[in-house]
Amino acid sequence: MPDVAPTRRTDIGPPHYGQFLPPIVQANYGKWRYHEILRPGVLVHVGESGDRLYTVRAGSPRLLSVQTIREICDVADRYCDGYLRFTSRHNIEFLLTDPGKIEPLIADLAVRGFPVGGIGHAISNIVHTQGWIHCHSAATDASGIVKALMDELIGRFTETTLPGKLRIALACCVNMCGAVHCSDIAILGIHRRPPKVAQDRLPKICEVPTVVASCPTAAIRPVRRAGVESVEVNEDACMFCGNCYTVCPAMPLNDALNDGVSIWVGGKVSNARTEPRFSKLAIPFLPNNPPRWPEVVDAVKGLVDAWAAHARKHERMGEWIDRIGWPAFFRLTGIEFTKLHIDDFRHAETTFKRSVHIKGSGIGDQGSGIGDQG
Repeated sequence: MPDVAPTRRTDIGPPHYGQFLPPIVQANYGKWRYHEILRPGVLVHVGESGDRLYTVRAGSPRLLSVQTIREICDVADRYCDGYLRFTSRHNIEFLLTDPGKIEPLIADLAVRGFPVGGIGHAISNIVHTQGWIHCHSAATDASGIVKALMDELIGRFTETTLPGKLRIALACCVNMCGAVHCSDIAILGIHRRPPKVAQDRLPKICEVPTVVASCPTAAIRPVRRAGVESVEVNEDACMFCGNCYTVCPAMPLNDALNDGVSIWVGGKVSNARTEPRFSKLAIPFLPNNPPRWPEVVDAVKGLVDAWAAHARKHERMGEWIDRIGWPAFFRLTGIEFTKLHIDDFRHAETTFKRSVHIKGSGIGDQGSGIGDQG
């Protein structure tokens, strides 16, 4: 009998996620009857078989040391046979089958400094980008602002006292590797000056065609200065994205005086009740003021408090704004409306409000719903 050649493996990609699922999830995959919140930060999923899977959600930093990851794994080994997962917003979810271990697990997490919460009508953990710790194009820090903000809003994470879900995101520049384009409240680092061209360095370390091609708005053009190939920037066309600095270190974009933070509101990914939507500008600029960013913290806390005081049950930030109207939103939050709130981007005609009516001035309007808790 001829020898059979072993099957040659050609797929060297990641293994299928199914082999890492807890046994109870594998046994009930696609057969869950319902789930409910038992207390802040604790869920139970009930399968058609009657099996119960308990989830304890804890907040974590976006950036973790090896020692912290090992500590988290040790906790999972002790209480839930090593089964845990990280959510897309950096929450840690410990997956248990023994309800008797829930309280000891929560107590152990509290001692270690991991707050439990973020489920239901609460603030989930803030998803954010790298910030100054890693990213070369960051206009602001990420983990620093998030730490300062969650220290102030921790009660909104550990309790379920809000009208609905609240998702906050932070991206440290307009490239937005965070979810700021579709979060209830978004914190976005912004550059306000175009890149500076180091004419003496650029010809030595950068390829001019690559630099020109890197700009998404064609704001960079080749020039010759004193017989040397270089580039110049059309400042009116620059969108401050930092792509040119990525390929050419001789075009730095960071500016300690003019870099800062903008705040956006009203976005969401969910299609519950209303369709997904993009965030819209609320505060055009706040200064970078490390290490605690008091202006940013106060602004976001004010938005959360205004929404919590006036929104109806289950109403997301954008749905609340739609109901009361933007004029009432600016009045209730105390944010000044300026010309910077007017979208004058060249493709903005696709987002213009085409009606001559502006909904909800909040002054004597019938059915504006301001202060109506439903």
